[in-house]
Amino acid sequence: MPPSRKTPTTLDAVDRPYHHGDLRRAIVETASAMLREEKGWQFTLREVARRAGVSHAAPYKHFPDKAALLLELALRGFDQLGQELKAAITPRPRSARKEFLAVGSAYIAFGVGNPALYRLMFSGDAGDPRVAHLSERALSALGVLLDMLTRGQASGAFRRQPLQGQAAACWAQVHGITMLSIEGLLMPEKVGSTPVQDALETLLDGVLA
Repeated sequence: MPPSRKTPTTLDAVDRPYHHGDLRRAIVETASAMLREEKGWQFTLREVARRAGVSHAAPYKHFPDKAALLLELALRGFDQLGQELKAAITPRPRSARKEFLAVGSAYIAFGVGNPALYRLMFSGDAGDPRVAHLSERALSALGVLLDMLTRGQASGAFRRQPLQGQAAACWAQVHGITMLSIEGLLMPEKVGSTPVQDALETLLDGVLA
């Protein structure tokens, strides 16, 4: 009797050349879409594989576990954040004040526009936070803030203070504003009708020389 021939299924996809041509990218982009749609990362690697149309084992070719995939999503978030911060000041505003407000507004807009991704970037679910936050990709995004403060101090517009401390103070406040905005907690009854702009202006007052 001739051997039975198994009907090809999604579960066999890992044994064949990946039809998209780039398995890693397909897995990451599928997970990114699920992150946006589900507003969280409760999905499993098996669910990502099924959505991508590949074997449930296929993601393990590039990601040893879910945390590794989430780490890549977080790093892609830092890439995007850095690009949007740079775009906010290209071409460069005429004054250090305008540049500061543009960077702060762009940061908050990124978080509000990508709430699940933003939360993931600062979550421990993507493995050791030091791996993500000390990566070149995350530090590149922070570099936009550091460069802006450096220019402001050099021009005399900003107070001459230890650069990293000044950056930490700015980042901490803007991160807090972003999280409160994402959660819908900046209610006019509590903080007025323009809380984000008012908070950035107050932060800027503490930075100006």
